[in-house]
Amino acid sequence: MRASGILLPISSIPSNYGIGCFSKEAYAFVDQLAEAGQKFWQILPLGPTGYGDSPYQSFSTFAGNPYFIDLEEFIQRDLLTAQECAQCDWGGSLSYVDYEKIYHSRFALLRKAYHRFYQMDTKKKELELLREEMEAFEKEQGFWLEDYCLYMAVKDSLEGISWNEWPEELKTRKPEALAKARQVLREDISFYAFQQFWFYRQWSQLKKYANDRDIRIIGDLPIYVAFDGADAWANPDLFQFDEDAAPVAVAGCPPDAFSATGQLWGNPLYNWDYHKKTGYKWWILRMSHCMKLYDKVRIDHFRGFDEYWAVPYKDETAENGKWEKGPGIELFKVLEQNISNLDVIAEDLGFLTDTVRELLADSGYPGMKVLQFAFDESGESVYLPFRYESNCVVYTGTHDNETTKGWLEGLSKSNLDYVKRYIACENKDADACVWGLIRAAQSSVAELCVIPLQDYLCLGNEARMNTPSTLGDNWKWRLRRGQLTDEVIGQIKAMTKLYGRTQEYKKK
Repeated sequence: MRASGILLPISSIPSNYGIGCFSKEAYAFVDQLAEAGQKFWQILPLGPTGYGDSPYQSFSTFAGNPYFIDLEEFIQRDLLTAQECAQCDWGGSLSYVDYEKIYHSRFALLRKAYHRFYQMDTKKKELELLREEMEAFEKEQGFWLEDYCLYMAVKDSLEGISWNEWPEELKTRKPEALAKARQVLREDISFYAFQQFWFYRQWSQLKKYANDRDIRIIGDLPIYVAFDGADAWANPDLFQFDEDAAPVAVAGCPPDAFSATGQLWGNPLYNWDYHKKTGYKWWILRMSHCMKLYDKVRIDHFRGFDEYWAVPYKDETAENGKWEKGPGIELFKVLEQNISNLDVIAEDLGFLTDTVRELLADSGYPGMKVLQFAFDESGESVYLPFRYESNCVVYTGTHDNETTKGWLEGLSKSNLDYVKRYIACENKDADACVWGLIRAAQSSVAELCVIPLQDYLCLGNEARMNTPSTLGDNWKWRLRRGQLTDEVIGQIKAMTKLYGRTQEYKKK
């Protein structure tokens, strides 16, 4: 099946409250996808974010981001007033998220909604049913929800410090200390459960709306979890920790042409021997959870399952790391045996060894092809469209790249000439060249083509989502209302249809 999709993070959707969420604008975007003949909507990880606001450094691999909860529903249910929401400072820009303002405004409002949810008249049948629904949610998701809510409540009570700095009895999860914390912090714990209930309720409704219009969701799974997170604190046996719950080594990438000292990510590394002994139980839970949240999932840094770069803890660069063996194909065989609807895209970008290629081939998963990596002047790049096999997903760029227009503007003259010759765009402007590269992706044999929305809109690097290994200016770009016009939707549909990737949209 040839198909086409658009990459747009939830945070980038227009809304009244400073960041994209599961609001009417998200539903309108689904309608636009369907009208444009698309079959997929690719998003970024949905987890709650902390320092640096990165969706790849979440407080939990299972929890959802409370920033995405639609406040309009709370207004409709009398849990908030429109005036309370309007009076908050959401930041001064419609084009960029101000995370500090969002943090202070949103949690104060969610706390008000939480109190009203439990204080309002229980004779309201609808509210009573919602409370029953929340109780069922807490039981069903208890395997991760209890630890997450306790973790966040304790973290808040200790002014946000990471769990490795907590008092010893809490850091090492002494049962008496946890029982006392549950008692003292019971309201805060309940507040975090309230957030998760509404996140999951609203997301499942939005996903169903998309699926009913034949739009499937591509989620994104970071290979690693954050050190400052509930997963590492609650399950230390899963990771390479010493007896004091400190990492022995952490994740990163070795030095290369782009970074002389490598990349130091700092995530805890998995204790793969322990995972194997448990039959990869935690991974089965994690991936089963993903396949309820999404229809297809992109696994980030797939090569780390073959070999991973282990950097000694407390090293300031990644230079002294070493390659260690990952679980290989065994993990994916176990997942395939235990999860009937497993549907994976492997993020296999970067330097690939023969063993990584073998793992990808053995798994049968489609890898990724990125056109921005295709045009080195040797002409030997595996990312050139004429080298593809059909079992792959082609992108012009990803959330980690420049926008295609920004990338074109930064090329040397000889490289730009090469690109223009390849896509037959000599003597044409930058916008025409962006569409030429989209055409190269859409016309390729790749079964799935995913284009970042910024490229369809021919936006420059002011709309870039992330610059790896930098802090402070990432994950902020937002689509403005009216920016995705009927004219652009028509252009997307025409090209998608021309290359056999469209669905005929029938309004239901």
